[in-house]
Parts: sequence; structure tokens; C-alpha cells
Amino acid sequence: MKIGILQTGPFVQDMHEITGDYDAMFKMLLAGQDFTFEVWRVFEGDMPERTEACDGWLITGSKFGVYEDHDWIAPMEDFIRACVMEARPIVGICFGHQLIAQALGGTVEKFKGGWSVGRQMYDFGGVELPLNAWHQDQVVALPEGARVIASNDFCANAAIVYGDRALSFQAHPEFGPDAIEGLIQYVGPGKVPDAQLQAAADSLDEPTANEVIADQIADFFRMPRG
Repeated sequence: MKIGILQTGPFVQDMHEITGDYDAMFKMLLAGQDFTFEVWRVFEGDMPERTEACDGWLITGSKFGVYEDHDWIAPMEDFIRACVMEARPIVGICFGHQLIAQALGGTVEKFKGGWSVGRQMYDFGGVELPLNAWHQDQVVALPEGARVIASNDFCANAAIVYGDRALSFQAHPEFGPDAIEGLIQYVGPGKVPDAQLQAAADSLDEPTANEVIADQIADFFRMPRG
């Protein structure tokens, strides 16, 4: 099964030797799932010409906001709607999570409650799973037909499913401790409160449920669709 990775921004350049870019992290996350991958850097204008180019699609995180005025945002929203209409499965992570919701009629805002960074606990229908987060923007209003499958006190719409068409997560299952450590060092200072950066640093050695989410993503891509 061929998965198209739609990269919507670069990861921290200073961390590339350690973590790789977003596409490398997702390839590592989904290693062993019997997928092949092709990457489009959509934030640089490299868009797939047709949804049929891959069996499924994955939209990465980004330093950009989905509500910002970039000329590639609207074509990405059109592409998402086409995938949903054609039952071409699409998965979104962080920015991708927000962009799917916005494209389908939901609302994304810079959350007044501030940032969520580092290891956080999420309630997946009574099962508590720890995942790494790094965001201030959130989905604050759901599209019609969307169903929330994970939340916590800070992020009500932390994971969303749209029937068998789309699946998205606000947290970053592709982020290991190295990625969070890089964000703490290179991105957080001056943006994220020092106390939150320190709490994220203190939890770097704690386990996360990345492999559980990887299996959920893989199962979603492989789900039979009529």
C-alpha cells in the first residue's frame, strides 16, 4: 500500500541529523506496516495532481497556522475534500488534524488557554494514552459528521474520525524525546512559558503510546472500503 506524505512545513533544521524531517519521522513511525511512501512538500508548492496517486494520504504538522494566508492552503483543502468524496483515506497530525477539520467546515483558532507541549495524557474512550504534543492552535468547532475519539481537559477535540474517510490527531505520535528536546531548545524559548518547557523536559524519559497510534493509523488505511 502506497501512502503519500503531504509535508506542510519543515521540522527544526538544527535537528535534521538527529530526527530527520517530518517525512523521515513518519516513515519511522509506520515502519513494519508494509507501506511504501512518496513525499510532496506542499508548503513549497509541490502538490499531487490527483488523489489516485496514492492509496492513502497523511498530512504532517507544520510551523504555520491553517488560518494563515498561504497560497497552498486552499488547494490542500480542495484535495482533502476530494479524498473524502472519493473515499481515499486521509490522516492528519497536528496541523493536518486542524486542516482536515477546517476543510470540512470546522473551526480552528489560536487557543486562549495557551500551549500544550511535551508528554500529555489523552482519554481514548476510557483508555488513557500518553502522547507528545506541541501546539497552541486547536479545533474548537467540529465539522458535521465528525466524531471525537480522544480528548483531555486542555484539548476537547484531540482526535477525530470522519467515518471511514479521515482520521486525525492533535498530538504527535511521530515525536520521540529527541524531537521534543529539539523543540524545547530551538523553538520554545520566548514563545512557550518557561515552566511548561521545564515540565516537558522533565518528562522526556517517560514512555509514550506512539506505537499504539501507529497501529491505529495503519488499521485505518487498510480498512475495507466499498
